[in-house]
Amino acid sequence: MVKDLPKEVKQFLKKDTYKWLVTGCAGFIGSHLAETLLALNQKVVGVDNFSTGSLENLEEIKRNVKKKWKNFTFIKGSLCKADLAKKALKNVDFILHQAALGSVPRSIKYPVKTLKNNLISLANLLEGAKDSKVKAIVWASSSSVYGNSKRGIKKEGKEGKPLSPYAASKVCCESWADAYFNLYKLPLVGLRYFNVFGPRQNPKGPYAAVIPRWLSLLLNKRACEIYGDGFTSRDFCYIENVVLANILAVFNISKCQGRVLNISGGREVNLKNLYQEIKKQVSYYLPEVKSFKPVYK
Repeated sequence: MVKDLPKEVKQFLKKDTYKWLVTGCAGFIGSHLAETLLALNQKVVGVDNFSTGSLENLEEIKRNVKKKWKNFTFIKGSLCKADLAKKALKNVDFILHQAALGSVPRSIKYPVKTLKNNLISLANLLEGAKDSKVKAIVWASSSSVYGNSKRGIKKEGKEGKPLSPYAASKVCCESWADAYFNLYKLPLVGLRYFNVFGPRQNPKGPYAAVIPRWLSLLLNKRACEIYGDGFTSRDFCYIENVVLANILAVFNISKCQGRVLNISGGREVNLKNLYQEIKKQVSYYLPEVKSFKPVYK
């Protein structure tokens, strides 16, 4: 839950209660969005089919927001079903669309499933929103759209060719959203997330992100694997910044509608240095991991 929202945003939300649709509400990012909004006395409709989200995340929100849980309505199901999307949109003021089937490796194994989940869910929401009174739509794109771009600093408008079905699905989503903005002037904006990390991120399974996976391995006194020479660099973005970006995008929709924006930490970190930093932090609790070395593959 984000505690340091700008003062004017907090005041605005505490003064008025809005109805927010948070898709993927049982997932990593969606659960943090839902919790932050509920804590600010907002009404939240959450949709999830539990393909990657978990009931445990919803139970944690319930414990954290206590009595404000009464302002949460849950709809179980897939937004690939147009009727469900229409039901979820009823009387909604704002949409935060996080539901997606992520992971590059998963998309290579299940390309058609990835495309269907990512594009059709967005298409159904936008089609439903077209005839509604939704004030702002913020939806999750991905830094993967930069693909084979050789630019060190990724800049909007300088994308490369997609390198995976997941990246291609997000490129399709961006084109679809652009078409609906141009045709219907829907108040929408896409956010390209860069390697988001933080609490509730699943460290298990073949599609786990690197930070939670390495943390879990070291806390269990197991060696971490690095693919390549370790000098591959990435930009990592903490979950609170992503939550803040979504809420600020809503309240600044007139300035950013029709666009896709990078949401990142703004700093390159190579995998070798990332491993050393994670190991350093874990060693405060488990001194024995100081001597651990990564396994290169």
